[in-house]
Amino acid sequence: MAKSLLLLASVVVFGNVAIHSAFAPDLIVDMAKILLDNYCSPEKLAGMQEAIDAASSNTEILSIPDPDTLASVLTGGVQSTINDPRLVISNEPNYVPAVAPALPPLPPDQLIGVLQSSIKLEVLEGNIGYLRIDHIIGEELADKIGTLLLELVWKKILPTSALIFDLRYTGSGDLSGIPYIVSYFTDAEPLIHIDSVYDRPSDTTTEMWSMPTLLGERYGTKKSLIILTSANTKGIAEDVAYCLKNLKRATIVGEKTAGGSVKIDKIKIGDTDFYVTVPSAKSINPITGKSWEVTGVMPDVEVDAEDALAVAIKIINLRAEIPAILEATGTLVADNYAFENVGADVAEKLAAASGDYNLISSKVDLETKLSADLMTLSGDKCLKTTHNTPPLPPMNPSPEMFIELIKVSFHTDLFENNIGYLRFDMFGNFEEVQAIAQIIVEHVWNKVVNTDALIVDLRNNVGGATTAIAGFCSYFFDADKQVLLDKLYDRPSGTTKELWTLNELTGARYGSKKSLIILTSRATAGAAEEFVYIMKKHGRAMIVGETTNGASHPPETFRVGDSDVFLSIPTTHSDTAQGPAWEGAGVTPHIPVPADAALDTAKGILNKHFAGAKK
Repeated sequence: MAKSLLLLASVVVFGNVAIHSAFAPDLIVDMAKILLDNYCSPEKLAGMQEAIDAASSNTEILSIPDPDTLASVLTGGVQSTINDPRLVISNEPNYVPAVAPALPPLPPDQLIGVLQSSIKLEVLEGNIGYLRIDHIIGEELADKIGTLLLELVWKKILPTSALIFDLRYTGSGDLSGIPYIVSYFTDAEPLIHIDSVYDRPSDTTTEMWSMPTLLGERYGTKKSLIILTSANTKGIAEDVAYCLKNLKRATIVGEKTAGGSVKIDKIKIGDTDFYVTVPSAKSINPITGKSWEVTGVMPDVEVDAEDALAVAIKIINLRAEIPAILEATGTLVADNYAFENVGADVAEKLAAASGDYNLISSKVDLETKLSADLMTLSGDKCLKTTHNTPPLPPMNPSPEMFIELIKVSFHTDLFENNIGYLRFDMFGNFEEVQAIAQIIVEHVWNKVVNTDALIVDLRNNVGGATTAIAGFCSYFFDADKQVLLDKLYDRPSGTTKELWTLNELTGARYGSKKSLIILTSRATAGAAEEFVYIMKKHGRAMIVGETTNGASHPPETFRVGDSDVFLSIPTTHSDTAQGPAWEGAGVTPHIPVPADAALDTAKGILNKHFAGAKK
């Protein structure tokens, strides 16, 4: 940095060509001193003093004859060196500093006319307030006209259900107006640290806090507030938007703002006609520790400025539906979730968390947050929002098509010592499986049923229907005795269904005497977990691999009221008379090993068993 500033202060380099000016080196020295004393980020000026000293001893006269060209070159040098586009050097022989005109002592009727022409206020359909302000007034003016603003503007805004605050055209304002605006959208207590502003000329930092008392009532923190922005939103308006955004009080809709400054000064360089435009103060947000200056304020919902109002209205209308959606969600969960006590608790906590949905901006946001809340409150990853996917149209495949489908759905193998291997990655619906049971037996089951031991690989089985579980389990028990496999409690009906082994099966049974090992992984879920759970509970199989997913019995889909939101709710759970089953926690294997090592481990166990039997 010091080297760059030294080059800037002694010789202005434009491109790869050193250009000598017709102006005295004092011009650059004085410019550097102005930056050193006034630029809001002095840490970027490391080495500036050394550069000034070097330039002071340089008597070379630069030879650029045109002052506008020199100003442009200096601007480029300063901006690239300090990396701040707000720094500008200009040549303005006729410049007259602008002085903000004092508000004349107008009669009340004329003052009302002035205010009405500078502020746009509407109450839109749905009791949505709309307020556009193109200049943010400061403390002094607010004290003078506050009563009028209260009567003409604020009292019309207060009764609205939500507010759209339009700052798309706001390019000017007074720093002291920030606490006023922010405070109307916060509570009186506790006081909030809104912003800190560092002023370089005085080398002081001023903290801005919310105000404990205000003229009139506050809009409060419960009703929706959306701020519209554009690329023309600049300066104080950016600070207001940034503060309210990071307080999580407002949603910003529109374009990224200009990236201006809370304070810009235009300072004459010595006795010349050159001026330096320099940001002399900067905002430091107490929440982020950063500033919106230069970078601008990023909107929460980025759309073209001309579309921002329509999008804001759409967001507010969505938020208006959320209380009813949360209430209906709670009722559905309380009435249908498999574990009744948990469902009631979720419904109660969800109702208490309704305020957390104030910043929802889209249906996707709503579904995402609602899913996360349901899963967190219940501890069940299967209780969540879902999409209402219509069922596929019925198919009438030929036997040949079934055979091809079965070939790709099942994988069988025969290992050393007559050890069979069977893998399938989804359980089918009982009625569908029953219709093709003979085909499955012929093309799959008959390849492994006569083995001396069997490995059933469910490491990639993600579940499916549980209606065929009893039938599949039955193949591993004997026909002379029915076994109560599980009891399934159905919450909506309040009934319990007993799951027994079947007396009649298609094809031969594997029986209860031969060794059976089931492979699992963290992906093993749903119906596959129910099968693993039953076989482990009855001591019929050894489980090798990883603890299973801890999902649920196949959930049901429910529509939430009249909305387009749908819930996936597990409505059934396994028998918990002897303690928790597999839902939520998963099934723990007898032999825990990484999933990719499970098959070799299982083969090793069985080979060792058969080797011992031969001795």
